[in-house]
Amino acid sequence: MTARRSPFVTRPAGRSLSIALVSEHASPLAALGGVDAGGQNVHVARLAGALADRGHRVTVYTRWDSRDLPVTKPLRPGVLVHHVPAGPAEQLPKDELLPHMLEFARYLALQWQERGPDVVHSHFWMSGLASLQVARELRLPLLHTYHALGTVKRRHQGHADTSPPARIPCEVQVGLGCDRVVATCRDEVMELAGMGVPTEKVDVVPCGVDTEEFSPEGPIAERGPYRHRLLQLGRLVPRKGAAVAIAALAALPDAELVVAGGPPPERIDAYPETRRLRDLARAAGVADRVRFTGAVAGADVPALLRSADVVLCPADYEPFGIVPLEAMACGKAVVASAVGGQADTVADRVTGRLVPPGDADALGAAVGELLADPALREAYGAAGRRRVLSRYGWANVAGATETAYRSVLGARTAVAGAR
Repeated sequence: MTARRSPFVTRPAGRSLSIALVSEHASPLAALGGVDAGGQNVHVARLAGALADRGHRVTVYTRWDSRDLPVTKPLRPGVLVHHVPAGPAEQLPKDELLPHMLEFARYLALQWQERGPDVVHSHFWMSGLASLQVARELRLPLLHTYHALGTVKRRHQGHADTSPPARIPCEVQVGLGCDRVVATCRDEVMELAGMGVPTEKVDVVPCGVDTEEFSPEGPIAERGPYRHRLLQLGRLVPRKGAAVAIAALAALPDAELVVAGGPPPERIDAYPETRRLRDLARAAGVADRVRFTGAVAGADVPALLRSADVVLCPADYEPFGIVPLEAMACGKAVVASAVGGQADTVADRVTGRLVPPGDADALGAAVGELLADPALREAYGAAGRRRVLSRYGWANVAGATETAYRSVLGARTAVAGAR
């Protein structure tokens, strides 16, 4: 049996729910661009808002990581952020948070003892571990989204993986113990099956994108002197594949490569990964055509995407990958490695091209084909926009997520009624 792909419901159905989203390290209030602040923060914030738009009451539980934060803070109408005291009130790397999850769980249990939420939806494995303990104690329905799997990270990073040794066994425990897993792509379903989590226990609900913020219409960032602009956007870490993009640039003489992301612009030149990539660019003879912008403010990202001829997403692995969606929403052709969620979101030879990870020759050939054919780029971009509108808007994602919630609640009601 295969995992169910949730129907994209776009209208509320049934009574309003009280929903707890548990996201231990990824606060929806955090500034983006840090080592541990990225796609999950955006996902939790946008999902919470879209669920509130459907009439639900949403509370996001995240760790209290600053003494300047209040216990609770409204994110928007219908969404409250609740800061959980677990460990010191300071920012810690997420890989150091496991010892504080018991304290996190105890706090949730106290909060929910008298009146718990209708449904708990945990995000990332440590949130799942804390939530599972409380859900069992209080008999609350629990759904879980991993966002990334330890098996995949260990396979690709090896000894560089800083995850706690207990991560993979804990992920299995959460997958087997929760009511339902909400996976973000088909590749994750197969990975979970290899871990022993039955596919029939998994719904596939993708991440989403704001189709009004990311659209073909709007400001366009200033271009450089080169005929073509290639853009790679995201965290500046080796697994994102900027080295592959730099190697491919040697076969694309009329193009510049803009690498956006990483530390603030004033620190970008001293950043170790920047120095490594600059050395590779010099060795490839393309240093004059590679530009590192450093971190880009969220409000400036759509304009930067619109300035590109082709958006590159050549990651070694990608649990989901939000950048292809943002680029497609802006009407841009995408060339991405065929890994993780990118294999679902990018339709090969329809909205862009999928190439093998780590293959600079394949990446360069695919990009070269698009740069030589403006009409093809435009057709891919238009198809990408249509694909995003039909599948990946937050209203669609929230509707599919609600369907998963109600499926779990319905199954519990049926079991209770049969007793």
